[in-house]
Amino acid sequence: MAIRPEEITSILKEKIEKFNTSADINEVGTVIQVGDGIARVYGLNNVKASELVDFGNGVKGMAMNLEYDNVGCVLMGSEGGPLGKTVRR
Repeated sequence: MAIRPEEITSILKEKIEKFNTSADINEVGTVIQVGDGIARVYGLNNVKASELVDFGNGVKGMAMNLEYDNVGCVLMGSEGGPLGKTVRR
């Protein structure tokens, strides 16, 4: 069986044309404490100050206090409702 360069080239061109270059970048953190309208979140290592984060169930927050091992987020919604255990930025 002989390998024909034309076949390999056409297959590679087809794969390159169909390659999807979009990326969905999400960073997921874990809620470690909630109280007084503030949620402490572990794992959002790349979050920026004033960045919006999603706690799930329609609750959003704003990253304010960036500490070494956690982020303090001001909740924009009822903390009385169930927050998700994970947070997406």
